[in-house]
Amino acid sequence: MEVAFHFNVSDPTAYSCRLLRKAQSRGARVTVTGPRQQLMALDQQLWALSGTAFVPHAWADAPAEVLVASPIILCEDLPNPAVPTSSILLNGWPEVPAGYAKFERVIEVVGLSEDERAQARLRWKAYAQAQHTLIRHDVAQTTVAT
Repeated sequence: MEVAFHFNVSDPTAYSCRLLRKAQSRGARVTVTGPRQQLMALDQQLWALSGTAFVPHAWADAPAEVLVASPIILCEDLPNPAVPTSSILLNGWPEVPAGYAKFERVIEVVGLSEDERAQARLRWKAYAQAQHTLIRHDVAQTTVAT
């Protein structure tokens, strides 16, 4: 399994929206897990994207026909048997979520605070101990100053 950490993200919610838009445009199915308040903020930003950048998404408690048609599923708990199979998990929890191993790829978005960075280091260690392939993306190094 591949676990990609995206470090030094100044706005994790907006960055996650961009990642989800990119994944959806490539035909990927993504499950997003995290605290309800964080998921609600992501949901609002996904709805606020321009019409040409719309990212279809649904909450895990939506009707089955909606879930099947939605490439992005928001859910607090894993595993959630109502959620169709996704190959990618975007984790918003400060710890490694139970049930993550059923995904082919996990994405971790890490903000700028020392608390977020410390929690990410613990998750990194847990994934490394489980012998997953770890990939580090330093967003600060790819940001162009204007």
